Amino acid sequence: MVVWSLWLPLLWAAPLPVATTGAQVQGQVGGSVLLAAECHPGFHVREAIWRSLWPSEELLATSFRGVLETRYHSRFLGRTQLHRNLSLQLGPLEPGDSGNFSVLLVDTGGRIWTQILQLKVYAAVPRPMVQVFIAVSQPPKTCQAFLSCWVPNISDITYSWRLEGSIDFGIEPDGLFTDGQVLRVSLGPEDKGMAFSCVVSNPVSWNSTIVTPWESCHHETGKASYKDVFLVVVPVLLLLILAGLSAWYRCPCSGRKKDVCADEDTLQTENPLV
Repeated sequence: MVVWSLWLPLLWAAPLPVATTGAQVQGQVGGSVLLAAECHPGFHVREAIWRSLWPSEELLATSFRGVLETRYHSRFLGRTQLHRNLSLQLGPLEPGDSGNFSVLLVDTGGRIWTQILQLKVYAAVPRPMVQVFIAVSQPPKTCQAFLSCWVPNISDITYSWRLEGSIDFGIEPDGLFTDGQVLRVSLGPEDKGMAFSCVVSNPVSWNSTIVTPWESCHHETGKASYKDVFLVVVPVLLLLILAGLSAWYRCPCSGRKKDVCADEDTLQTENPLV
C-alpha cells in the first residue's frame, strides 16, 4: 500500500497520450447516475483513478489491484460507490453537482487511457401555473383567450400545449407566443368542454396542468367577474378623487392654515354683499 501511495502522484501528473471526451450524463436532483468507465478491447485495467474536474479538482475514487477506495474528502464524500467494473455511481444528487469528471485507467502494460464525462443535474419539474386572460368575450357566441403557462426558477424548460382527448393538437404556428409559453385560442359554445394541457419538461422530468378556458369566458349568473368588479369600482374611485380635488382647490389650506380658512368663510358669511 506504501508503494501505491508513492506511485499515485506520478500517475496524477503523467502525460495522457490517449483520451476521449464529450460523453454527457444527465441526472435528477435526489436521484443517482452511473458514470461508466469504458476502454478499448484488450485494455486490461490494473489501476483506475476517478476525479472531479470542475468547479474544483478533487479525488473521488481509486482502484489498485482490485482494492476499491472512495473515502476521500471531497464534496461527494459519502455519496460515491465504485463498482467492480470501475464505473462510478453518484447519489443522491444535489443541485450543485453538475460538472466534468475524468477517469484515468492504466493497463498491465503501462498504457494510459483517460475518459472525460460531463454531468448535468436538473431539478424535477413542478406542476406549471396556468392563467387565462380573456381578450374578447361576446356571450354566448365567441370567446378569444390567451392561456399563459409558467414554471418558476427552473432552467432548460420546454413548453408545449395539448388538446385533451385528441392525439393531434394541430394548432396553427401563429397561435403560440413566447416560445410556446402562451397559447391563443378562439372558442364557441360548442367548445364549452374543451380542455387544454400545458406540458413543461426538461431532459429528466415533465409535468402538466389542465385548464378549461370556457369557464373563464362566461361566469355563472349571479356571480361577479373581475371585469364586472373593475367596471364598478373604477368609476366610484374616480368620483371620490374628483370630489377630493374639488375640495382641495376650494380651500388649499392644511394644518395651521385650516383655522384661517375657516375664519375667511365666517367673515364672508357675516358680511354678505349688499
